[in-house]
Amino acid sequence: MPLSPEQQAEIDAQRATATPTLRAVAPGIEQHLYIPRPVLDHGFVRVVDYMGDDAAICQAARVSYGKGTKSVQNDEGLIRYLMRHWHSTPFEMCEIKLHVKLPVFVARQWIRHRTANVNEYSARYSILDREFYIPAPEHINSQSKVNNQGRGELLSPEDSARVLDMLKADSTRAYDNYETMIAEDGIGLARELARMNLPANIYTQWYWKVDLHNLFHFLRLRADAHAQYEIRVYADAICEMVADWVPFAYKAFEDYRLGAVTLSAQMVEAMRRMLKGEEVTAENCGMSAREWREFQGVVDGAS
Repeated sequence: MPLSPEQQAEIDAQRATATPTLRAVAPGIEQHLYIPRPVLDHGFVRVVDYMGDDAAICQAARVSYGKGTKSVQNDEGLIRYLMRHWHSTPFEMCEIKLHVKLPVFVARQWIRHRTANVNEYSARYSILDREFYIPAPEHINSQSKVNNQGRGELLSPEDSARVLDMLKADSTRAYDNYETMIAEDGIGLARELARMNLPANIYTQWYWKVDLHNLFHFLRLRADAHAQYEIRVYADAICEMVADWVPFAYKAFEDYRLGAVTLSAQMVEAMRRMLKGEEVTAENCGMSAREWREFQGVVDGAS
């Protein structure tokens, strides 16, 4: 179960209690409040709190620019202008706090985004649950031959089954030893020491609070098709929530960040030459082999 009985009782109580407020309320995100969205086999992500909406972004921008925004006809147009020209501070006026349950190895990748406030479940004080991420067979791939940090082809059914057996056996054995070490009527080892023996696929939890500008940066990288699957599914779930929270800002983000590509000066020059009918090759483009492959991906996708 992704939620403990205590957590579910807390969620039910929170959603059953409505408090009048004078603060701005975003109806789209209200429907997500406290409700866990299942991710992977035991994980989830849920909205705990938020501040601001599309109007808050525009309010901040108009304070900053004053008369300079009079030519903007509506909030959506202003937000698209801000996103298109890489303005950041207006988007920082919105914040969201998420409760996330995720495997430790995903958490270590996630925490590299150092622009949020994080409080993680402590295995020094508490005992971690016997819950491990075990990938489905369709997500067990070989090492990519062209990308050192990516996946290649699916493993054969036989090799996939071997991997699953090893993951399950190692996870079970590590947790059995963990329980033995911390047992009060046994060894009684300190929890802060016993945790070192737990595998990276065990689940942890944290509260993660971030402003919208930095959240968009996180989503641009982690909701990308090239991101690791195990973190991308969390990003995809968050994307759906943000789309309901700040629909104008999210649509601009989709158009100018998530669905856009960045071209180097050499790539732009190569594109201009191609439009003129010139033959552009890997040898005469002035790019590295990897840049050329990436550029070909853009061109092929546009053709």
